[in-house]
Amino acid sequence: MFIPLSDHNPHRHITAPYVTFALIALNVAVFLLTTGLVPSQSANANMLGLGLIPAVVTEQAHLARELVIVPAWATWLTYMFMHAGWMHLIGNMLFLWVFADNIEDAMGHWRFFVFYLLCGLIGGAAHLVINPASQAPLVGASGAVSGVLAAYLLLFPRVRVFGLVFNILPLTIPVWLALGTWIMLQVYHLFTTQGGATAWWAHIGGLVAGAALVGLMKSRDVVFFSHQRQLPVTVPGIPLRRG
Repeated sequence: MFIPLSDHNPHRHITAPYVTFALIALNVAVFLLTTGLVPSQSANANMLGLGLIPAVVTEQAHLARELVIVPAWATWLTYMFMHAGWMHLIGNMLFLWVFADNIEDAMGHWRFFVFYLLCGLIGGAAHLVINPASQAPLVGASGAVSGVLAAYLLLFPRVRVFGLVFNILPLTIPVWLALGTWIMLQVYHLFTTQGGATAWWAHIGGLVAGAALVGLMKSRDVVFFSHQRQLPVTVPGIPLRRG
């Protein structure tokens, strides 16, 4: 388990990640207004009314009229700004804070905003397709955040990130190790966890979406790490021979 706290990756195109800041602020505000600062009964009702319930979206079940806040199709969007508790919110926002600013830098403000929403929508779609009859509401930014992590891993795998290993030990490690381990854990849980409270398919859907979309959404002058030209090591005054 690794909790990221900061990375060593300066911005190259933008002065400040305004969209990242706005998304974090929006997630926190929605949580406080719907869950964190309201009675538990109201919080549960908000989860049902704004979370993505597959059985409701597929019309295999219906919410009681007093619980309906937005149309069923709209919960495909609202679910990604809801969170089940403080730790759920803090975990997602921490990953967003550390990694999203560089993806916004690589894409530009508006393209990143669209990218984030698409990853969340596709993550929700993956969960819905696999669990079409589920009556449990899906909430959380994990699908969208997973897309951000996939994009970061493809663009900046050699960047070093500082965080807490096993939630205790402070350490700086390559991001390919930190995020690669996180992705492996998602796949592991996908095939070994029966039921449970975590929507692993939403994470996988977001990861696949992020990996597929980053090439379309990034700025032209931003290249994948695998395509970056490796400069030869030379000694001044000694000509090179190219084979």
